[in-house]
Amino acid sequence: MSASERTTETIPEWKREEVEALTEFLRSYDSVGVVNVAGIPSRQLQDMRRELHGSAELRMSRNTLLARALDEVDDGLEQLTEFLTGQVGLVGTNDNPFGLYKELEASKTPAPINAGEVAPNDIVIPEGDTGIDPGPFVGELQQIGADARIQEGSIQVLSDSVVTEEGEVVSDDVANVLGELGIEPKEVGLDLRSVYSEGVLFDPEDLAIDVEEYRTDIQSAVSSARNLSINAGYPTAATVPAMLQKAAGEAKSVGLEAAIESPDLMDDLVSTADAQVRALAANIDDEDALPEELRGVEAPAESAAEPDDDESDADETEANEAESDSDEPDEGDEDDGAEGLGNMFGD
Repeated sequence: MSASERTTETIPEWKREEVEALTEFLRSYDSVGVVNVAGIPSRQLQDMRRELHGSAELRMSRNTLLARALDEVDDGLEQLTEFLTGQVGLVGTNDNPFGLYKELEASKTPAPINAGEVAPNDIVIPEGDTGIDPGPFVGELQQIGADARIQEGSIQVLSDSVVTEEGEVVSDDVANVLGELGIEPKEVGLDLRSVYSEGVLFDPEDLAIDVEEYRTDIQSAVSSARNLSINAGYPTAATVPAMLQKAAGEAKSVGLEAAIESPDLMDDLVSTADAQVRALAANIDDEDALPEELRGVEAPAESAAEPDDDESDADETEANEAESDSDEPDEGDEDDGAEGLGNMFGD
């Protein structure tokens, strides 16, 4: 009998059952991640579990048992074992990794900081009335560097005061003052160390993206590609309608310029001729030389000699948008280009 077989036989029954429960948990979700739970108070951890209910599930156990379950399931999940250090748990979801990361970040809550901890950012006591009656507490505030005075019957902070800079260790005095003021300068939550989904291992840095900026970039790329296709005369299902409208507009402009007597152009040709006659009549000083109906006419506005805006512009609007140098995508392109992005990032 091998050593491994003897070791397997000595595993207590409760550990066997726990590993079986963990493997069932792992197989029931599309995405599985390892999260750091160190430093999260029990009450807040329970609140986070409730917030995740229905979209994700947190499962905690001994690291050795978590590793055994990951190895038994295999399918690539064993890659997560390298992240099983310290106080960790497994989180499972049928959402994609981007949605999971976003949800975990949103579930983080403010928490007090203890003496001896490293400040995650500048700790600031804000300007304003502390609501505390005059007493020795004003000296405690001043001792840690707060701009505090007794005014109008209470202790007030006269300006925003940085009492501990980012990266510094929080002192006992600072921790006591923050606790007295109810200031919670740090965030606690489930920090995602890694997540495995559909054969890919994601790091948090891969998932921490600005979804709106990414969406805008995609929409801009779609719009630029569409404009390039139209201007290069490369027909696609998405660009053929605009290319036909552009061609129709250009054909109409050529027809008007060449005065082609086409039924489709007659109204515009007549309108243009009428405008030209009126412009000429307005420049003749001798009214006796004009027919009676042209006497006293004013020169038409400059746009009157152009084709009717309602018809010409309507035909060429989409084509002109395609030729524009603007990087702003039109609404139709935004809808086409952004389709499915909300699902990708968990929106």
